[in-house]
This record gives sequence, structure tokens and C-alpha cells, in this order.
Amino acid sequence: MVKKKEHKMVLACEVCQQRNYSTLKNRQNHPDRMELKKYCPKCAAHTLHRETK
Repeated sequence: MVKKKEHKMVLACEVCQQRNYSTLKNRQNHPDRMELKKYCPKCAAHTLHRETK
């Protein structure tokens, strides 16, 4: 069987820990955990979102 190159991941807010976004990432291009600055509706601000398990 062929291994998938894309992996589903969930992004959680660093401030309130709410899981706001889900997306796909290529494991070969980004082996480490991703960090993106996204809008958090609970905090009502742009905060750092990190990939969760």
C-alpha cells in the first residue's frame, strides 16, 4: 500500500487552547509541528496556533 503524503492536523490556539482550524500538511515538506498566526474567535484576536496531536 502507498503511504499518504498528506496528513490531517488540527490547530489549537496558544492562549485559550481552543481547537479552531483543521488542515492538511505534507509530512515530507514540514516534518516539525506547524505554527501559524490565525484568528481566534474566542480571543477575538490574531494569536499563534500550533499543531496538536
